[in-house]
Amino acid sequence: MPTAPRSGFDTETLFLLWAARETGVLDALTSRAGTADAVAAETEVTPEAARVVVDSLADLGFLRRVGDEYEVTNRALGFLAKRDVRSVGRLPHALDVLDRYTALPETMTTGTPPEPSDDSLVNRLGAHAATDEAVVRASVTAAVRLAPRAERVLNVAGGSGVYAREFAARGFETTMCDGDDVVEYVAPALEREDVTLERRSLATVADGTYDLVFGENLCRSLDVAEVRTLFSTVEDALSACGAAVFVEPVRGRSSSTATVRASIEALATGSGGAYTDAQYREWFAEAGFEAVRVDDVPGTDLRAVGGYKRGVD
Repeated sequence: MPTAPRSGFDTETLFLLWAARETGVLDALTSRAGTADAVAAETEVTPEAARVVVDSLADLGFLRRVGDEYEVTNRALGFLAKRDVRSVGRLPHALDVLDRYTALPETMTTGTPPEPSDDSLVNRLGAHAATDEAVVRASVTAAVRLAPRAERVLNVAGGSGVYAREFAARGFETTMCDGDDVVEYVAPALEREDVTLERRSLATVADGTYDLVFGENLCRSLDVAEVRTLFSTVEDALSACGAAVFVEPVRGRSSSTATVRASIEALATGSGGAYTDAQYREWFAEAGFEAVRVDDVPGTDLRAVGGYKRGVD
C-alpha cells in the first residue's frame, strides 16, 4: 500500500511523542489525566518524566493550560479522531514508522517485522490524506501527461482517495479500488466526491474498460512477484490503447534519500523496496506492454513510470 509522506517533525519531537505513546502517557493525557502528577499516577513513568513530557507537549502546542490542568489542543486531534481520516494527520503514522524502525535490529535478524497496531491502518490513511497538495497535483499532472487521451481512470489501491479526488476534479471518470478495510474508513470522506469506490483486490481488476490505471507509492510496497502480478492484472484492466502509470521512487533516477527511505521502510515492513528503471521495463514487457516511459514528477523525488499497451504516440 501506499506509504505516506514524512511527518515534518524533528527527531526529538517524534521520539518524545513515541515514548509518550509507548508508556501510556498520551492515552492518559487524551482521556483523563490533566496534570503531570495524574499522569505519573496512571502510568509507570516517574514524576520527573511525567513533568518533562507534559511541559514539553505544552511547549510544542499539543497541550494548553486551562486553570490548574492541561487539556489537548487541536494539534493532538490525530490521536483522538479516528473515524474521519482527514482529521488524523501525519503524526500518528510517523510514530508507527518510528516504532518499526526501533524494531529493525530484530526484524533484520528474524526476517519478521512486528505486528502492526490496531490503529495502524487508519493512521496510514490519515497520513496519506494529508499528502502535500503540490505533490498530488504534480503526480496527477505527470500521469495525465503520459496518458493524454485518457478519459476513464482507475486509481489502484487509492488509500485515502486524495489522488482519485484530484483526477475527478479534472473531469476524469474516476474509479478507486482498494480492500474492504480501507474503503470502510474512507467512504464517508468521499461520499460527496465524483469518485466511484469499489471494494475489490488487485486480482479482480480485469475488465478492459480503463484508459489509465494509476498508482502512487504502490510498487515500492510490493515484492517483485507481487509487482509482476500487478502489472499483468493491470494490463488486462486497460482498454486497447490504455496506459498504466505508477508514481514511485526509482533507483538510479530519484535521489538517494528517496530510494534509501523506500528501501529501509520496506525492510521494516517486510516487503517492497525501490526498484530500478530496468526492472520496471522488464516487468512491463513481461506483462505485454509495448513501450515504457519514465518521466520526472517536478518538485518531488518521484518518477512517473508509464507502460503502454500500443506503444507511445
